[in-house]
Amino acid sequence: MFFFLLSSNFVCETFSLSMTTNAQSFLRLRKLAFAFLLAVICASIAIAVYQNRQWKIPEEAKLRKNPIPPSASALAAARAIYLEKCVQCHGETGKGDGPDAAMYYPAPATLTDAKRMNSITDGELFYQISEGRKPMPAFKKRLTEEQRWQLVLLVRSFAAPESTNH
Repeated sequence: MFFFLLSSNFVCETFSLSMTTNAQSFLRLRKLAFAFLLAVICASIAIAVYQNRQWKIPEEAKLRKNPIPPSASALAAARAIYLEKCVQCHGETGKGDGPDAAMYYPAPATLTDAKRMNSITDGELFYQISEGRKPMPAFKKRLTEEQRWQLVLLVRSFAAPESTNH
């Protein structure tokens, strides 16, 4: 009987010790998981702030002038490109309300705001279209230079005041 009590006491102490070791391991694992979660949250915030920064456009790019004169044919060509490449995010009329717009942060730019669009040069628009910025892709290698300048004309037309017939 004494042997049984001694061995059962040994088993209880061993079990208690292993529970303590298991509890310590579990606590350590929870701490690591918390630290990992905290790091992911911090990284997400940093990425969000980084993506929502102002455009840094070189001065020489800002000064570029659109070599394509406004014409019905240039706008028609740009409209076809816009419908293929841009409408999903920027919407049919450039309001930033395309079917995929809600999926992106920052949200697609509203191209109809005349005040904002008048404060941006053609060179800046061309640069933004060419270089892109997450989530917007760069079109420098996807479109010709002429196509990108045509898009600048079309984007300008979204913010132009509606002509009224009196």
